[in-house]
Amino acid sequence: MAKKLSKATTSAAPDSSSTSSSSPIPGHGPSILNDSLPLPRLIVLDLDYTLWPFYSDCHISPPVRILNNPSLSQSTITDRNGEHFSLYPDAPHILKILAANPNVKLAVASKSPVGDLCREVLKLLRLPEIEGIKGGPKKTIDVFDGGLEIYEGTKLRHFEVIAKRTGVKYEDMLFFDDERPNFEVESVGVMMMLIRNKGFCWEALEQGIKLWRERRGIA
Repeated sequence: MAKKLSKATTSAAPDSSSTSSSSPIPGHGPSILNDSLPLPRLIVLDLDYTLWPFYSDCHISPPVRILNNPSLSQSTITDRNGEHFSLYPDAPHILKILAANPNVKLAVASKSPVGDLCREVLKLLRLPEIEGIKGGPKKTIDVFDGGLEIYEGTKLRHFEVIAKRTGVKYEDMLFFDDERPNFEVESVGVMMMLIRNKGFCWEALEQGIKLWRERRGIA
């Protein structure tokens, strides 16, 4: 997994140093995913500094290609300058496990101005095989059955489109994003969890689901 880039940086890129997921994978994530209480019907993710530790429009120099290096602990791409990029460490396992749950959909809501590049990155980055989970998506892009809204503008617009496409009510959505202004989505009923330095990780997922349940009055 690549090191987090400073948000002030526009030319540096992460290296290929990797760390493994912090989740007990044989148990398929935290117990909150497997208890008897409801989960959000739709989990929506931002991209830059939420799903991955870089700015897609500043740090990557296309074209990009997959990096075939068995020493890396997760799928990694490289760009024209030889810089390496991957998801936050926990993210591939979380996505794989969530995608295996038929009651939960996934979607992307990102203001990145380079939507085509983001889609290419999501196509190239592969998800891990997890014991006990048969089949499922192999490409990261394929887990997002709720759709990809990647363009400049307000997150409210993103969610309007996502809601129409999926038929999921705003109050049944949980959104992960690293920027406070995007709490604006809560004005329509979406629950937002602010992402910190670890990106989209098991801790953030568990906290987000707990807060979503509390907001819904679920014990």
